[in-house]
Amino acid sequence: MRRRTVTPGSGLEEVLDSLATAPAAREEASAPAPARSRERETLQTEFAFELPRGYVDDEGHVHRSGTMRLATARDELRPQIDLRVKENPAYLSVVLLSQVITQLGTVTDVHAGIVERMYATDVAFLQDFYRRINSEGHTHAAVTCPLCHGSFEVDLSGGRLGES
Repeated sequence: MRRRTVTPGSGLEEVLDSLATAPAAREEASAPAPARSRERETLQTEFAFELPRGYVDDEGHVHRSGTMRLATARDELRPQIDLRVKENPAYLSVVLLSQVITQLGTVTDVHAGIVERMYATDVAFLQDFYRRINSEGHTHAAVTCPLCHGSFEVDLSGGRLGES
């Protein structure tokens, strides 16, 4: 295995692209052609969410609903070379969330500056949401009622408690 040194200006994109295509090309050449299935397996790659408080833009509009896509390996590698993350490792979650949030209300260009201006409760919600969809593959959480001790499941992706 060859080591490659990547510096901030050396083209991380090209290195990641070359690494991604090399193993795939070898696998295609050696693997037999799979039998085509009539039913195509689908994978949900975007998940809707609703922020507890909401992002307030410069005009004073509150944006609560949004979508987050599944993270790729590239999404998790890219913040490692970001100078803001190197100076302050806690900034990693801001950069990472800004890459995977595809829409926030009417805002379609979600960048680190937007995530920085979110309320802490919304950032904590998004961090948990990110963890759930990327490691567990769903947005459901098992909860227990503190009054009756009944167990049930809630969907964290949208809707407020008590709403239908």
